[in-house]
Amino acid sequence: MRAVVTRVHHASVTIDGKINGQIGEGFLVLLGVGPNDTAETADKLADKICNLRIFEDENEKMNRNLEQVGGSLLVVSQFTLYADTSSRRPGFTGAAKPDVAIPLYERFMAHCRERGFTVEHGEFGAKMEVESLNHGPVTILFDTEQTK
Repeated sequence: MRAVVTRVHHASVTIDGKINGQIGEGFLVLLGVGPNDTAETADKLADKICNLRIFEDENEKMNRNLEQVGGSLLVVSQFTLYADTSSRRPGFTGAAKPDVAIPLYERFMAHCRERGFTVEHGEFGAKMEVESLNHGPVTILFDTEQTK
């Protein structure tokens, strides 16, 4: 799995002119699923992101996690994170097919909810407009194939 996690003051996703999900302080998570990902991969990545300490403490050090600031997650499926950019026109055959990706996308969100977080989301495969006010900005990349 690949994820781009941005610390935000607020974020929203709109589909067909209607807000589908929105959060205040928390993480905007663009989530891509690869063909070799598993339920274990989704759970481990969810834990890693939910425990990520990138919110400032009273000493202005990145030392607080999502729970400590009462934050939420906005998760948006993003198959383009698996783009093959070896040519000028990216290819996307490296992303998992929907029959694999959708259940793992759903599992990732369910795992975050089980940990007590509010999780808003986009719609898998929909054309979406994502808005956010980045805080910092702080943006972290995750690739489960590169980090275990």
